[in-house]
Amino acid sequence: MITILALCTGNASRSILAEAILNRDGGGRVRAFSAGSNPAGVVARATLDCLAARGLPVGGLRSKGWAEFAGPGAPPLDIVLTLCPAVAAELPPTWPGRPVAVDWPMDEPLAATPGERALAFALAYHRLSARINAALALPLERLARDELAERLGAIGRG
Repeated sequence: MITILALCTGNASRSILAEAILNRDGGGRVRAFSAGSNPAGVVARATLDCLAARGLPVGGLRSKGWAEFAGPGAPPLDIVLTLCPAVAAELPPTWPGRPVAVDWPMDEPLAATPGERALAFALAYHRLSARINAALALPLERLARDELAERLGAIGRG
């Protein structure tokens, strides 16, 4: 099983969306988590509404700090996805395992005006879903680290 950690600064929107999509679409091949460097402490209501409207379970989703995935007892990681430029510019903790780190920058849907927020979340969901499903189409278990990093990076740039 491939273990993936999705990161954003606040762990309230993009990384939570990625966690939910990965766990659903991974079909048991992946186990996904999300975290933030400066977690908001709560998952944004708009995030939960976006996921629920698409039939994804929202129970158990929570905003958490990235230290939870670097300390004793943390699961070894295979892939770390950074979804916002701010967290990509920070010095992350040392992750267990030897994860491939990939940047998939995305706009923050919470930054949209209240009138545009639903559309911003729909676009973020669609973009993440497309990237995630392109990644899941890869033979993740068999790719060498360098090739995995290159192919996942290309998905994020596409």
